[in-house]
Amino acid sequence: MAASASHLSSLSVTLSLRRTEFSQSTHRTRFLCRASQTGFFTRLGRLIKEKAKSDVEKIFTGGFSKTRDNLAVIDELLLYWNLSDTDRVLDELEEVLLVSDFGPKITIKIVEKLREDIYAGRLKSGSEIKAALKKCVLDLLTSKGKNAELQLGFRKPAVIMIVGVNGGGKTTSLGKLAYRLKNEGVKILMAAGDTFRAAASDQLEIWAERTGCEIVVAQGDKAKASSVLSQAVKRGKEEGFDVVLCDTSGRLHTNYSLMEELIACKKAVGKVVPRAPSEILLVLDGTTGLNMLPQAREFNEVVGVTGLILTKLDGSARGGCVVSVVDELGIPVKFVGVGERVEDLQPFDAEAFVDAIFS
Repeated sequence: MAASASHLSSLSVTLSLRRTEFSQSTHRTRFLCRASQTGFFTRLGRLIKEKAKSDVEKIFTGGFSKTRDNLAVIDELLLYWNLSDTDRVLDELEEVLLVSDFGPKITIKIVEKLREDIYAGRLKSGSEIKAALKKCVLDLLTSKGKNAELQLGFRKPAVIMIVGVNGGGKTTSLGKLAYRLKNEGVKILMAAGDTFRAAASDQLEIWAERTGCEIVVAQGDKAKASSVLSQAVKRGKEEGFDVVLCDTSGRLHTNYSLMEELIACKKAVGKVVPRAPSEILLVLDGTTGLNMLPQAREFNEVVGVTGLILTKLDGSARGGCVVSVVDELGIPVKFVGVGERVEDLQPFDAEAFVDAIFS
């Protein structure tokens, strides 16, 4: 029960942060994404978030239900809180946050900040403590997870590389991202750069057909991934595509030769479009919790990850890992997978996330 309460408290803070960002974005003027408009890519990133706003509370609330159930104990802990119970309550809160995979570093930081504010007389009720908890989590997400919108630069085509280990939902995330971009009128070209897994190209071709996108696949069994991506970006440049989405082979972060291949892929697209890729998005399986951190560190060190896609969070009670990975690496979460439907890859909203897990 103590563990459950702690878990809920941590998640609530994260959701509060996300709602603030969404609230601000709703007041932006709506626009149609036309390739000829100035600032097309800048506006596109904002529009994607704006369009998702109508569903975000419903999807986040349902998508993080397991984490929220863990953290629900926090309300019970704080309901009859009084100053003499502070140390006991904070110890139990600590357990709850740890069970929800906020991680030791983040958990201690949050709990000690609350302890300091309580004994200084700044927090005088259970409701004030919960509000401070949510704010603390939100601050962690927003201070280190800036630029959560897609940053696609100014040159066309914008190139997005999707990287990650096998089984994390990499190709599926690419397909769902293509669906979201295509719905905004973006001309998408897919590149089947996963040349190691036999069924990978077939899987991506299904997504291309499903989303109405064109695709470049390897010609021959021995084609190199870097060659496939280079050809795709060249075609994207010549034929006026807005975005080239590049799939890559899944690999363990400990496999040196395959990690080196990622460097070759990055260099290959950069030769066609200066400063490409615009984004390198690392897909991480949310059910692995804090075990995702070593993966993220290695991928970031090798290719310089610009954003994270966290998948399968609807099936995980370890949503606190979202806060840990942002705080540890300073890389923003750009999208989260909270369901099986094609619409369930959602732009990450820190305030909505905090509200969802601590509601």
